Amino acid sequence: MARNGYVARPRLRGRPANPGRLPTMSLGSSRLLELRKLARLAAPLALVHAGNQLMTLVDMAFVGRLGAVALGGIGIANGIFFTVSTLGMGAMMGLDPLVSQAVGAGDPARARRWLWQGIWLALFVTIVLSIPIAIAPNFLVPFGIEEAVAREATTYLNIRLVGLYPMLVYVAVRAYLQAMGVTRPMFISVVAANLLNVAADALLVFGGEILPAWAGPLRSLPAFGVAGAAVATTLCTILQLAIITSAVGSVEVPGFERGMRRWLRSDLLAALKVGLPIGLQMAAEVSIFALVGLLVGRMGAANLAAHQVSLTLASFTFTVAVGIGAAGSVRVGRAVGARDIAGVRAAGLTAIAAGGGWMALSALVFLLAPKALAGLLTDQAGVIEAAAPLLMIAAVFQLSDGLQAAGSGVLRGAGDTRFPFLANLFGYYVIALPLGLWLAWGMNLGAAGLWWGLCTGLTVVAIALIARFRRISSRPIAPLSPMAPAAAAGVAGEA
Repeated sequence: MARNGYVARPRLRGRPANPGRLPTMSLGSSRLLELRKLARLAAPLALVHAGNQLMTLVDMAFVGRLGAVALGGIGIANGIFFTVSTLGMGAMMGLDPLVSQAVGAGDPARARRWLWQGIWLALFVTIVLSIPIAIAPNFLVPFGIEEAVAREATTYLNIRLVGLYPMLVYVAVRAYLQAMGVTRPMFISVVAANLLNVAADALLVFGGEILPAWAGPLRSLPAFGVAGAAVATTLCTILQLAIITSAVGSVEVPGFERGMRRWLRSDLLAALKVGLPIGLQMAAEVSIFALVGLLVGRMGAANLAAHQVSLTLASFTFTVAVGIGAAGSVRVGRAVGARDIAGVRAAGLTAIAAGGGWMALSALVFLLAPKALAGLLTDQAGVIEAAAPLLMIAAVFQLSDGLQAAGSGVLRGAGDTRFPFLANLFGYYVIALPLGLWLAWGMNLGAAGLWWGLCTGLTVVAIALIARFRRISSRPIAPLSPMAPAAAAGVAGEA
């Protein structure tokens, strides 16, 4: 239906007249209705997140055929790149509650203004984060990483750095589109990117010799190995951004003026205030896995390859839970913007249950076929044997991982971004790391000991986040501060 001159998504209908109550229906019926609404939003978002991770999985599958050194190098490089870039991605995700709460309050022009602030924020964040990514390779060999592995990691990192800004802008545009209920372009972008990634990986990693005779001059293209995988992924990032950016123009927003595209210091600081704790939280999580990767790297290239294979597979199933958490963030954010107290709690608890349910199913697959899964990414028997016990441990923490992913999402939608950061910091660095180090070297469990430490830390974080949401959703939650009217008026008439 039309509201303020724009067409609202069907899921925005039916807002209760009394924001403190749900419409009269049984508890079971209301939960089923919320689950359906969550599923309509979560399904495409989960596919998008899974599709993005699938590109990393495909990279690993191609590079894995080059040997343990190449596989370990790309694993180390991805650990460094995503530890740093995740800080920026999290900062950009501060737009999630700001945009979704604006939509819930019926102010699409304010939502569009936040999009443009996000595009400017991405530029500033890229400038800052490029520095640690550029210098990180210098510390790999002194840390104890084999020189050959370090060379591959350096090559991969230098190329991936080119795609950092497009990646961060993509996060901003994605936040806007998902809050507006426009998810099809994101799905199209990830499908197109995956198709390109498979073709580009095959050609750039192995060279033109894999092509048929009729390909002619293309058959002379050299094999670039790890560098080829990095180029392929960077091209895919740019393609995804181009596709979803083209979709923004199709969303009509009356009242939005061209002058509102200008960056405003107060708004950037407001977005950072919300997003920086998200970035720190995500960086804490990603960095602990990257640190574990570096520690496993001290155990040799074969162990590092097994760790990377296991982590890549676990991360793939985790991305679906992240998509559910993103949908939960939107649902909770809209309810907060509409001041629907009961709706906030229903949306959040439904998302948490869905995230845990999905990961419980994933755990069964890991338990039943660990070697078959590892064989998808490498054909080296030694790596497969070493990865199998790690995948069994991953099966144990799948449930906790799903619950904490959904819990982080719904708290983000409520505007609570500081607590998840503190919970992650405590769970990973006070619990997981010390316990993992003791099990790995004190109890001689090796890589498995480090993974059991991660499992324990994830469980602690999941419990803390669920308890936090249950507490804050038991009372009214104030929406985040909107853009200052004076600031908006100051740019409304500019060209």
